[in-house]
Amino acid sequence: MRNHNTAVYPFTAIVGQERMKKALVLNLINPKLGGVLIRGEKGTAKSTAVRALANLLPEIEVVEGCKFRCNPDNRNELCEECLDNLKAGNLRVSRVKMRVVDLPVSATEDRVVGTLDIEHAIKKGEKRFEPGVLAMAHRGILYVDEINLLDDHLVDVLLDSAAMGVNTIEREGISYSHPANFVLVGTMNPEEGELRPQLLDRFGLCVDVKGISDVSRRVELIKYRLSYEANPETFVANWQAAETELCGQILNAKQLLPEVRISDSMLELISQICVDLGVDGHRADITMMKTSITLAAFNGRTDVFEEDVKEAAELVLSHRMRRKPFDSHSDKQDKLDESIENHREKQKEKEKEKNKHEQQKKEHEEDKEKQHKRPEEQKSERSQNQTDERPDSSSETIFATGESYQIKQLTPEFLRADRKGSGRRSKTFTSSKQGRYIKSTIPHEKTSDLAFDATLRAAAPYQITREKNGNSIIIHESDFRKKIREKKIGNLVLFVVDASGSMGARQRMVASKGAVLSMLMDAYQKRDKVGLIAFKGESAELLLPPTSSIELAQKYLQEMPTGGKTPLSRGLVKGYEVIRTELQRDPDTCPFMVLISDGRANVSMNGESPLQEIKTVASRLREEGIQSAVIDTESSMIKFGLARQISAALGATYLTLENLKADSIVNAVRASAPFDIMPPSGGFSV
Repeated sequence: MRNHNTAVYPFTAIVGQERMKKALVLNLINPKLGGVLIRGEKGTAKSTAVRALANLLPEIEVVEGCKFRCNPDNRNELCEECLDNLKAGNLRVSRVKMRVVDLPVSATEDRVVGTLDIEHAIKKGEKRFEPGVLAMAHRGILYVDEINLLDDHLVDVLLDSAAMGVNTIEREGISYSHPANFVLVGTMNPEEGELRPQLLDRFGLCVDVKGISDVSRRVELIKYRLSYEANPETFVANWQAAETELCGQILNAKQLLPEVRISDSMLELISQICVDLGVDGHRADITMMKTSITLAAFNGRTDVFEEDVKEAAELVLSHRMRRKPFDSHSDKQDKLDESIENHREKQKEKEKEKNKHEQQKKEHEEDKEKQHKRPEEQKSERSQNQTDERPDSSSETIFATGESYQIKQLTPEFLRADRKGSGRRSKTFTSSKQGRYIKSTIPHEKTSDLAFDATLRAAAPYQITREKNGNSIIIHESDFRKKIREKKIGNLVLFVVDASGSMGARQRMVASKGAVLSMLMDAYQKRDKVGLIAFKGESAELLLPPTSSIELAQKYLQEMPTGGKTPLSRGLVKGYEVIRTELQRDPDTCPFMVLISDGRANVSMNGESPLQEIKTVASRLREEGIQSAVIDTESSMIKFGLARQISAALGATYLTLENLKADSIVNAVRASAPFDIMPPSGGFSV
């Protein structure tokens, strides 16, 4: 949490990153926008901007002594204690600065939502709540760096609280709620893995940031930073006028916000943009409407203009347009401009129709007035007043949709091991409090994760014989039960791909890459790590070390060259070495190797038969408990069945590429997901 006694770098002194700064300001004006996700490189002033903005605003009024910093001017936002004090006439007010609360990636669910003292509730009949991060962030800013590395269920909790403004904690039948209105700011580096689309969509705004490329602006940034570090107080004082001006603009916008109105025409433009840009659902429409209104208020207007809608679209749709991890980047700005132009044309058509209707009505009235004129005069005047208006045909634009695979949901196997990590594929027991409570057990040592419901049930039969001394229930140490939790974790999917000349036939390599891409899609959804090894010529090469960046894996796969001999045993050994290194670095890794080859090896490492050498290596992999699958790419009329023999030696799932769709391969590979894996004990000796 920020110490406000030190000089904070001024918000208005941040060079560049205008869109990021605008998104942060809009969320302060209107917290109902749903927060902002900032994606991009490190060192681009993300955290500096968040802290500077909080320091920019004046102090806020809070209930003195309240752990939630309740708003004394809003009865609906008061916690239970403040409501009691209000009824008793003991509510006192103080002023404090807005807080920036940091959420570490390692935070547990109890640390985020807070905890209830169940023992106190049982003995005293009173609720005693220990505040968590959400309570601390109330009426402030919750800053989550590397939010893509946070467990999905914690991200869900954050987004739910940010949307509802309330945090509810339920433990063993006891419920407690408190206000949790905050501005959620998440940052992430896409190369370290993406958020799931369902979570991305729930962020109101999103901006992509990168370093400044203009040399003069970079020099300006350096000079500002040197000046600030040399004398922070003087630097801050020099920017005070600009800070005061922006602060006034924000406060004026907050007051003006309820008075802003948006026309039906602008609402139609918002919906038309969402339809034209292929956005799913309706959250984008609603968020774009709120953002447009907030932009109008920030610009000192009570009417929403087309320019507000366009700017809102750039902030609201950037993370909602790419619904698949391998969708190609399109020129979003051109699509947006085209959609706005189409709307203008439709508005012109409506205006023409309206004018035409009014003209016909006017002519009808004139005809009534001319009923007593001579037929010749009526005919002459009508012929002069008639107009020939033909509306322009409205143009429609049809956007191409990229091919995608429909992948069924995986029911993961249950891992017996107690593993750490995060993901969405395999279930595992966990000793951390981040997992879900599923059952209880008798603890063999002291524990801080008591299962209170099970403990009470264990103590209940003995209450008649125990000395209570005024307590409602007596619990002995023998009654203690510990929670058993489970969570989902990802896997390391290591692709070992045959890039030799025998794979050079175009259709075979295309089909093989299609299968890998489908599995990459599945890995993206399950938050797996992936790695890529290619073997050809005389060696095997690790093209991509294990990473969470699925798009990077796709890039290396597409650029993978083909040709030369088939050193298949070297590919398997390289796969083993990569897996062993990962297990030594992270024992909680769940490795899964996918071999894609026709099995026609013609290079050995020690001079013996290539096939026999491969079987020796494969048997060692099987002994080490490394799960695998073999995709047989052999497609000639005469089949040798070598890949099937290798699969048997590996103890792997065997699949042929012929007559199989990529999603069928994925489903079959899923069926062989690892149940449990023992770390390799050593290296190969072939």
